[in-house]
Amino acid sequence: MAKQLDLKGRRFWILSEPNEFGWKARVVEMKDGSKDEVGIEATAETRAAADDAAERKLRRLLQAY
Repeated sequence: MAKQLDLKGRRFWILSEPNEFGWKARVVEMKDGSKDEVGIEATAETRAAADDAAERKLRRLLQAY
C-alpha cells in the first residue's frame, strides 16, 4: 500500500508493508521517474500508525530546510 504526498514542490511516497512486529513504513521521493530513498522509516502495530509516523518524520525533516 502506498500514500502520495506533495510537499514543498516535491513528490513523496510512503510505502508500507507488514513485518514481524506489525507494519513498517518508509519514505521515497519520486524524481523524473526514478525513486530516491529518503532514509525515513517507522514501525507500528497498524499500517495507518506506521504511515502517520513516517509522514510526521518527513514533515519535521522538511521544516528544518
